[in-house]
Amino acid sequence: MVNTSDKAASGHQENYDVLVSLSECTTDDASTVFEVLRRSFTSDRSAADSPSDTNGPRPTVWSATVDVSTRKESAGPASLAGEVTLDAQGGYWAVDRLRAHLGEVFSVEDVGTAAGDQEEEVRLRLTSR
Repeated sequence: MVNTSDKAASGHQENYDVLVSLSECTTDDASTVFEVLRRSFTSDRSAADSPSDTNGPRPTVWSATVDVSTRKESAGPASLAGEVTLDAQGGYWAVDRLRAHLGEVFSVEDVGTAAGDQEEEVRLRLTSR
């Protein structure tokens, strides 16, 4: 027998999670963005898990899952050396909350959106203010 209240609670929690992928940037800029997200929200990426380059012809993509349900602290200003491409996938409310928070720290440009029934995926370009 399935307990529907547990299932509903589980599904509700997933609405707060946003899968964040960073690409087309330096490891230092990726570290900066992940640090901003870690200071502000709960993330599955620890502070010791620093982005690193991989060798080879394929582009490097770094990812983390961020729970935006509770904001821990204001991230404050942060500086990027160049542009960062950020893909965010999750529920509409969660992605909007993540985008708004990033907009407090960086200049954020919407590059593209793919909308689904329950979730959306957005591509953002982050630069320093």
